[in-house]
Amino acid sequence: MNLNPLTQINLFEHKEIFNQLYQLSKNNTLPNKIILSGEKGIGKSTLAYHLINFVLSENEEHPYDFENNKINPDNRSYKLMLNKSNPNFYLIDVLEEKKNIDINQIRELIINLNKSSFNNKKRFVLIDNIELLNLNSINALLKILEEPNENINFILINNNKRVLPTLKSRCLNFKVFLTKDQSIRIVNQLLNDDINTIINDKLFDYYATPGKLFKLIKLSQEYNLDLANIDLNTTLKTIIKDKIYKKDKSITEIIYSFIELYFRDNISSKNISLLKSYHYFLEKINNTKIYNLDEETLFMEFEDKILNG
Repeated sequence: MNLNPLTQINLFEHKEIFNQLYQLSKNNTLPNKIILSGEKGIGKSTLAYHLINFVLSENEEHPYDFENNKINPDNRSYKLMLNKSNPNFYLIDVLEEKKNIDINQIRELIINLNKSSFNNKKRFVLIDNIELLNLNSINALLKILEEPNENINFILINNNKRVLPTLKSRCLNFKVFLTKDQSIRIVNQLLNDDINTIINDKLFDYYATPGKLFKLIKLSQEYNLDLANIDLNTTLKTIIKDKIYKKDKSITEIIYSFIELYFRDNISSKNISLLKSYHYFLEKINNTKIYNLDEETLFMEFEDKILNG
């Protein structure tokens, strides 16, 4: 189960906004600085890759299949992007060992953009997770956004997080969203199965986006978790005790959400003590994310005070 946006050759939803961007490109009025904003995991990056392939493959063999919203895997531009060697495409995202996009990545981008183009095609810069740009990175990025080199297009991906107004004001913002039915259709097509038989309604309502659902399903498959009849207390104890989060960074976010779900299920107006603990742990989770604190201490404290309390 591979959720890498670059390898998703089918665009199952988002056809309305894709058509809008398609028409702007065909009329040579596509803004050269756009933000795609929406919940994480709904396919914003996949949408961006399809738009980029449509533009770059237009005069190539095996061009983008607009009628079926599909990238041709034999297309030259697409193959070069897969090999990370396309001279007309540059990707910036948070590095695996980092928690922020640092200024060195922006400096490397500037050096790359100052090089002469190998052809007359448009050049695309895709910056994913822009909420993870630190202040120095944003300041450096603003300079090239103000006066971009000719024929360069920036596509920024924002996961519905706060973005500095100075950055947002320089781009045209497109809001991307999915209905619950659309999310179900996407996941069912990718799984070739019925997700309603895999995940219970409570979890589905919380993990509403295809990306989040796939991470949850991956976790359940690897560690034999029954998501249709899930017991949050037992599941959290298993994940924390076995320190599964140390093996996969994405599991940390799942634990955070499981903790919130646990409190939602067990809090009542009469249980003032648990309500206080809820606010306490929400603040600790927030501070752990902001200040890059050790999540293991947080999880062990939650296990000791709440699960075993």
